[in-house]
Amino acid sequence: MTANLDVQTAIKNLTKPERVSYILEKLTSLYPEPPIPLDHKDPYTLLVAVLLSAQCTDERVNKVTPGLWKLADNPFDMAKQSVEDIQAIIRPCGLSPQKSKAIAKLSQILVEKYDGEVPEDMDLLEELPGVGHKTAGVVMSQAFGVPAFPVDTHIHRLAQRWGLTNGKSVAQTEKDLKRVFPKESWNKLHLQIIYYGREFCSARGCDGRVCEICTTCYPNRKHPKKTLKA
Repeated sequence: MTANLDVQTAIKNLTKPERVSYILEKLTSLYPEPPIPLDHKDPYTLLVAVLLSAQCTDERVNKVTPGLWKLADNPFDMAKQSVEDIQAIIRPCGLSPQKSKAIAKLSQILVEKYDGEVPEDMDLLEELPGVGHKTAGVVMSQAFGVPAFPVDTHIHRLAQRWGLTNGKSVAQTEKDLKRVFPKESWNKLHLQIIYYGREFCSARGCDGRVCEICTTCYPNRKHPKKTLKA
């Protein structure tokens, strides 16, 4: 009993760098080689899949994309498809009117401006229709291996629960996470946090007082951690 109390006291007094070190070690032990959750075969299909994942689960996207790839799995063929045909396939992903127009238009741009290749540049990716900062970051990190730290609302929430940011926006949280974690860990860590959140620290499964990382970082937390909205 005394030993457990000593451990909790030590954990309670962890500095922020020590907390960062613990989280990194814990996530690496749980998910040493986290797979990319969206099925794809190249940068283009990853780009489209990530676009479809906005306000949609990866599981649903993976059910929809095989039908979309049968219609067209490259920008040259996709650019020839009607928005209506694309929308008919991707409707289960939600926001299908906007997403189908974006897929059609970005495919045309890739053909006309980039010879059908997805640009390996963050700024150029963000210029494409339907491609925001997070989507561009996912493509840069997972398709091209360029260090990036894409932050969605879930990662934003966990980072606050773990005392890594006080940011009120995903943009600020991204800056804070990049500041405390080594650059070489960003691409893998982005996925590790996603998997941990789904398995142990979901919106309903943990309020900052349930999962192992939350209870280790804050063993004496008495009230749910209120998350500042992204």
